[in-house]
Amino acid sequence: MSHTIKHKTKLLNRVRRIRGQVEALERAIEAERSGDEVLHQIAAARGAMNGLMVEVLEGHIREHVANPEIADEGAREVAVDELIDVIRAYLK
Repeated sequence: MSHTIKHKTKLLNRVRRIRGQVEALERAIEAERSGDEVLHQIAAARGAMNGLMVEVLEGHIREHVANPEIADEGAREVAVDELIDVIRAYLK
């Protein structure tokens, strides 16, 4: 079972909080709030998104890379390569 399925409710709650933060950002821009208020909303949404990324990355590492039950080195190597690709895309 995938780690995202195991923690589906927890992850969806995080996504819903992020949605709320993005909606608050939209409202702030529509209401022509000051630049610092908009920047705070952006920072909050970014921080929440980063937190979600860390949570999913941790689950992926524990489930598909560091799991001692994975005896097949090929499967482990595929998981490592996928993880590296995600991190590279994330850090661009």
